[in-house]
Amino acid sequence: MKLFSGKIYPVVVALFGFLPLIADAQARPSEINNIITTVSNTAKSLIGLLFVLATVVFLYGVVIFIAKADDEAARKKARGVMTWGIVGMAVMASGWGLASILVNYFGVSGGGPNVSPTNILPRGLR
Repeated sequence: MKLFSGKIYPVVVALFGFLPLIADAQARPSEINNIITTVSNTAKSLIGLLFVLATVVFLYGVVIFIAKADDEAARKKARGVMTWGIVGMAVMASGWGLASILVNYFGVSGGGPNVSPTNILPRGLR
């Protein structure tokens, strides 16, 4: 009879393979905080870039809609482009909000864009 045969062998290999990760799981919480901050900043920057892209797509649809006012097929296509631009902006806004909620929940103070109505207004209008 073999000691590690059959179905038990993959389980033993997996346990011994992940043992170093399990042993190191409670060390260095500052590294985890740094990882969360880096992911958060990258996500916020990417979402901001995609928000700009969705806005450009929407504006492209508006330009086509106005330029081809006499062609009904082109107007229909432009209306679809504008719709997808708006959908993209809505998705990016919800992604930005979700990222902010997660950062606040985990208590991570990171860089990235900090957009709120009080930050946008000039000092005299606050």
